[in-house]
Amino acid sequence: MTNRIILVTGGNGGLGQAIARSFLQESPDNFVWLGIRAGRDKADALIAEFPGRCLSIELDVTQPAAWQQAIAKILGQHQRLDVLVNNAGHHQDGLLATLPPDAWHQVIASNLDSVFHGCQAVLPTMITQRHGRIINMASLSALLAPAGQANYAAAKAGVVALTQSLAKEVARIGITVNAVCPGYIDTDALKAMGEEERKGAQGKIPMRRFGQPGEVAAAVRFLACPEAGYITGSVLKIDGGIF
Repeated sequence: MTNRIILVTGGNGGLGQAIARSFLQESPDNFVWLGIRAGRDKADALIAEFPGRCLSIELDVTQPAAWQQAIAKILGQHQRLDVLVNNAGHHQDGLLATLPPDAWHQVIASNLDSVFHGCQAVLPTMITQRHGRIINMASLSALLAPAGQANYAAAKAGVVALTQSLAKEVARIGITVNAVCPGYIDTDALKAMGEEERKGAQGKIPMRRFGQPGEVAAAVRFLACPEAGYITGSVLKIDGGIF
């Protein structure tokens, strides 16, 4: 399919940037929208690098109304939407016994509620088209939950279950829904670790190195391509062999 229209949420972060760039480099016919809530310096730089093929759109992924407005704007310009990458999210780590309720609710909202709202917002269009690709960014924490991440692990495990359930609901319509579970990926969040913490994390990885954002982006791009049309409900871990 030519002239694919793609929406990537969390478009100003390391993974969002790599995913968007991967689609833009895949084909000169691809058009990428970057869902942005706060901070747009990297998004603006990518838009300038690919003029006429990439735009940002204001999107608070935790708000259903914001999703409806964003999708309406995209459809108003392109009359279709082919790929949704639910990449936005954040974590607030802490031991469950002392975890503030706000840290629970905010992490669930940004990582799990956002995926629900996003999928629900794009489904009417994809059902009408009888075609679509939805890729939900989960995490290795969904499969191998660490201490201190009860909220984040629960949210990402919910993303995995939502993905598998939705995949069954829309399989006959030509829509695929898959989840990606990155492990330690060398983004800004990982760079914030102390040196000893980084060494400890790296020691857990059989490959003995951190993943690169482009390696995750390549997997997302594959799951969105026409040749991946028989892959749905899958959960792909990208972790250097941890689990």
